Amino acid sequence: LRGRLEDEAHTALSHYCSPHHQTSPLHPVIGLLERAAGFAADDPAATRLDKLEALLALSSNDVSVVAPLLAALLSLETGARYPPLDMSPHRQKERTLEVLVDQVLGLGTRRPVLALYEDVHWADPTSLELLDLLIDRVQGAPVLVLITFRPEFEPSWTCYAHVTALTLSRLSRRQGAAMVARLSGSKALPPAVLDQIVAKTDGVPLFVEELTRTVLETNLLRDEGDHYALAGPLPPMAIPATLQESLLARLDRLAPAREVAQVAAAIGREFSHELLAIAAALPESELQAALDDLVGSGLAFRRGTPPLATYSFKHALVQDAAYATLVRAKRQRLHARIAAALEQHFPESVQVQPELLAHHYMKAGLAEPAIDYWLRAGRRAISRSAMIEALAQLRNGLDLLAGLPEADRRWRELDLQVALGVALMATQGWAAPEAGRANTRARELCEQIGATTQLWPVLYGQWVFHGVRAEHNAAREVADEFARRAQDQQEDSVTLVAHRVRGTGAFWRGEAAAARGDLERTLALYDPERHHPLAFLYVQDPRVAALSGLSWTLFALGYPEQARARSREAIEAALKLAHLNTLGYALLFASFFEQFRRAGREARDRAEALVELAIEQNFPHFLAAASTIRGWALLQSGETDTGLAQLRQGLPAWQATGAGLYEPYFLGLQAEALGRSGAVEEGLDLIAKALGRVEETGERWFEAELHRMKGELMLRLRKADPAAAEARFRQAASVARQQGAKLWELRATTCLAGLCREQGRHGEAHDLLSPLYSQFTEGFGTPDLQAARAMLREIIASSEPKNNTSS
Repeated sequence: LRGRLEDEAHTALSHYCSPHHQTSPLHPVIGLLERAAGFAADDPAATRLDKLEALLALSSNDVSVVAPLLAALLSLETGARYPPLDMSPHRQKERTLEVLVDQVLGLGTRRPVLALYEDVHWADPTSLELLDLLIDRVQGAPVLVLITFRPEFEPSWTCYAHVTALTLSRLSRRQGAAMVARLSGSKALPPAVLDQIVAKTDGVPLFVEELTRTVLETNLLRDEGDHYALAGPLPPMAIPATLQESLLARLDRLAPAREVAQVAAAIGREFSHELLAIAAALPESELQAALDDLVGSGLAFRRGTPPLATYSFKHALVQDAAYATLVRAKRQRLHARIAAALEQHFPESVQVQPELLAHHYMKAGLAEPAIDYWLRAGRRAISRSAMIEALAQLRNGLDLLAGLPEADRRWRELDLQVALGVALMATQGWAAPEAGRANTRARELCEQIGATTQLWPVLYGQWVFHGVRAEHNAAREVADEFARRAQDQQEDSVTLVAHRVRGTGAFWRGEAAAARGDLERTLALYDPERHHPLAFLYVQDPRVAALSGLSWTLFALGYPEQARARSREAIEAALKLAHLNTLGYALLFASFFEQFRRAGREARDRAEALVELAIEQNFPHFLAAASTIRGWALLQSGETDTGLAQLRQGLPAWQATGAGLYEPYFLGLQAEALGRSGAVEEGLDLIAKALGRVEETGERWFEAELHRMKGELMLRLRKADPAAAEARFRQAASVARQQGAKLWELRATTCLAGLCREQGRHGEAHDLLSPLYSQFTEGFGTPDLQAARAMLREIIASSEPKNNTSS
């Protein structure tokens, strides 16, 4: 069937999945691309790039667009031919998968394409993502995708109308007998032999084929021309009872080919002539004769012409049978030889598939190089946003540590734990407990072995973990520890990050003046030429983070114009830096900032830009926060139902990432919106919950606003409680005053002065608001200062005696 389909197809794209490579992202696709492009082991990088471009030219894709993506997948240096990719790892992976599917569909516009995937139950997660995308988009194209998998695998594609599922049941007795007849060339076998074959194979096609071939290859039968007859009495154990026994019997009869099959089985289900020749260490003539026997027996298939040929066992069970005949010592020697051959003769495999070398060194019992290659594979997977594979590879490395001396073990474990923490935070969120444990263990190791270099990103990871979980006391301890160690280090790059984390944490706790000092020191120490690489070590660029934090801090302190300038400066710097996580961070802070200053249109613009980025780059934490701000902005423009729905959805989505930070703020926005829509009681419940979180976590930067909001809600009750509202306004002003947050104090005092004016307490209202308003030196065009000025005018107008015009 495959041969007939390939004859009809312009291109036959086939690869299998292997249990040995299920932690290797897109391993089958990489091999397929290399074969399709005609890569040779001795091809220089430029030649490989030429061949890749020639392959891509066969499809409808723009080579200049897709070549850099697939070159990156194959670890090909593009040099000056193509500019560096400006994409996050996740987006680069997504675009790579899209390009691979486009390539198949593009080839289909010329002539039909057959894409065959075997043993998909062993596929790596990224290959499954590719298959999902291909099946979704292939409908209507002249492409046949044929997929085989075991019954326990549960595909997600059966809901598609263009997908047909065929369940291959066991063969009936009649079908089994018919298959035997075809294999015997229609020559009838003795009934006793046929009965045993049909009974022992139990309807398994592979077993029927192998057992029939086993019987035909032995001296049990005599060819009588048009039928076979027994050569003698049929011994009771002459016919193997299991598939494994049948395969082993066939391999045993292949004599020298069996040795080659064992070496090939250690390499994998698919193996190249070049690698096999090095690992087997046989004369070429002997090797070729053995391979001819394997192919002739039907146990292996050949593609291409030696020495550029590649081979594959016809079934994973054939490989397993050959591998099972190896004793442990020989097996380990073989794997060590294969790993050494890959290192010495196939440098591209070392670079592109470090997990392959890790597998062979692990099977060889050589823990040290295996761990090093698992670490390399994990880091490579992280750089390609293949986080699930990265987790598996890094955990494989951790599992091997017990076999190392303690001194080596701790250094290697540290590198693995640091990488594991990155992968866990990417897959489970910054606040994921397992990520926290990885960072904690990494810090313990840093302390034990004095690893200063690795300590800084580890401490930063711990600070982020605790801060995003709203564990502000723990975050403060880590930030202080960072600062103490940075002081001893006397290194600008470390010191500026220490100021950045301390300043950000101080703002969260409501210590605005302290936050301003630390964040401004960050900016003073930052050198764009020397320090821009810090974005890749600390997730965001420290300068952009400090500018963003300063925009909030300066606003709270009463400098709205300076705050706005810092916010815009942060966005501009992030765009120039071309680091997408930094841009997301700047947009997040900018959207919050525009909400602070009640600029609905600007808040919506920033939030929608962040939503677009978060969806494109798969940043769930940014998406949840941006959706909340967009909901608030929609409410300001009159889209009440949509806005309130987004406000309600934002917080659960934020919490789903493990985050507890900003929860009081999000609850406050929602409560205020509910109050304006008439659901005052529900709003008050949310304010109570928010204030409870303030006390639980120590996150006090929005505390004054929560008290003010509660006061306003109390005035909206059916039975308004002015006295209770006044108490809340006074508490809000007091909290803001203690924090030095003049703008929050102005808001609360404006509300309090308005209440006093309504009650005829004009002098008190003036004395509360006028001195505070006079302390501001900028921002007189902002809504807050305009509202305060308007209130003062109303108070003065209300307190002046009216002229008596009656006669």
